[in-house]
Amino acid sequence: MPITEADILYEDNHLIAINKRSGDIVQIDETGDEPLDEKVKKYIAAKYNKPNGAFLGVVHRLDRPVSGVILFAKTSKALERMNAVFKNREVRKTYFAVVRNRPARIEGNLVHYLIKNPQKNVVAAYNKEVTGSQRSELDYKLIGEVGGFYLLQVNPITGRSHQIRVQLSTMDCPIVGDNKYGYPRGSRKGSICLHARQLEFIHPVQKEQVKIFAPLPVDGFWERFENFKVEK
Repeated sequence: MPITEADILYEDNHLIAINKRSGDIVQIDETGDEPLDEKVKKYIAAKYNKPNGAFLGVVHRLDRPVSGVILFAKTSKALERMNAVFKNREVRKTYFAVVRNRPARIEGNLVHYLIKNPQKNVVAAYNKEVTGSQRSELDYKLIGEVGGFYLLQVNPITGRSHQIRVQLSTMDCPIVGDNKYGYPRGSRKGSICLHARQLEFIHPVQKEQVKIFAPLPVDGFWERFENFKVEK
């Protein structure tokens, strides 16, 4: 499905943010499916009449079954500067996750050490540092409950692969639909109930605060959580 104006959350001369659909891959992989970065390039080329194509830099990534805000750079300068913003952790990332089990503590901080198995595309979490592991940290808070499902706000401090999914699973709160990390069954759509709700950062060129907010998917389930707000 091509990118349209309805998918655009933010755009200026330097950056463009998309409300990613679950199921979209960000960059090309072994599946051969058209990646999101190519779709956005086509959108920009058509919108601004660029017959030779458009530059687009991938600033960060979201897992394929995850939806929500994803940011791209439209110039090499913006890409370089935004890479530094993410590397230096000068961006506040807020996710909404729906789980079936109520967390033992209403809010908390989780620190684990992660090792990824690239062959199986699965991550293992350890409570102590082990050889080859990466330190992974996030804050979470229970912000709502609807029909026996619990809505968690998650603010990752590091940006590791599958971080939120595996860390929530370690506290017996696997994300709804995420059978890779402990939920009893997967979604028929291949999606999980993890949504990148908001990004906040200082614009790398204009030096003004930017806050990009992504509406929840319209899929017959997520709508019940749309009225919950991001909490500080």
